[in-house]
Amino acid sequence: MSETAIRAAGLEKAFPQGDRGWLRVLKGIDLEVRQGERLAVVGPSGAGKSTLLHILGALDRPTRGRVWFRDEEVFERSDTELARFRNRRVGFVFQFHHLLPEFTAVENVAMPARIAGLGRKEAEGRARALLEQVGLADRVEHRPSELSGGEQQRVALARALVVEPEVLLADEPTGNLDQRTGQAVNRLLLDWNRRTGVTLVVVTHNRALARSMDRIVTLEDGRIVSEERTAP
Repeated sequence: MSETAIRAAGLEKAFPQGDRGWLRVLKGIDLEVRQGERLAVVGPSGAGKSTLLHILGALDRPTRGRVWFRDEEVFERSDTELARFRNRRVGFVFQFHHLLPEFTAVENVAMPARIAGLGRKEAEGRARALLEQVGLADRVEHRPSELSGGEQQRVALARALVVEPEVLLADEPTGNLDQRTGQAVNRLLLDWNRRTGVTLVVVTHNRALARSMDRIVTLEDGRIVSEERTAP
């Protein structure tokens, strides 16, 4: 973990509130994530965790501050360039799977690879291999409505990994699952980090998952209030 994967400096984010002015959600965040590191971001609801994750993954621009991905400044890119960056270098897993209901599991997983320019055969080949790795080899032709919640989330994880991203960002990836299913998804995330070295940043309320990471950052009221290295 000698190289820096993501570095943020002075991140601020404010949202307009009409006549009430601005809501400041992030208030000066400095953060460095090392290549291959497993980082948990914790804190109370409304602390700014999801907003921080969205900015680190270029889903949203900060009001102030800068983000570097390795040595490249992220927000110097145009919106079109940012979309390409997100598609090819960052994987996202959210609390709600956001699968396209009219497509099968393999079609959902292959979608980012098709957008990245892969042909259908290669993209669906990658998708089938990933679905097998997450235990869904017999569900590749099922649509989301035919899958359980845990199965849908595993499809979403495979979709996030199909372009072989350098960084995987997960926002409460097990928050909508029962404990047993959530633990299975957590194991998949950690196993993938160990096998591939992908940098993993997870927003979570799950203390057990947070303790399984390399480092825990706690946010309160838009600021980092503590950082903790976990036991090896």
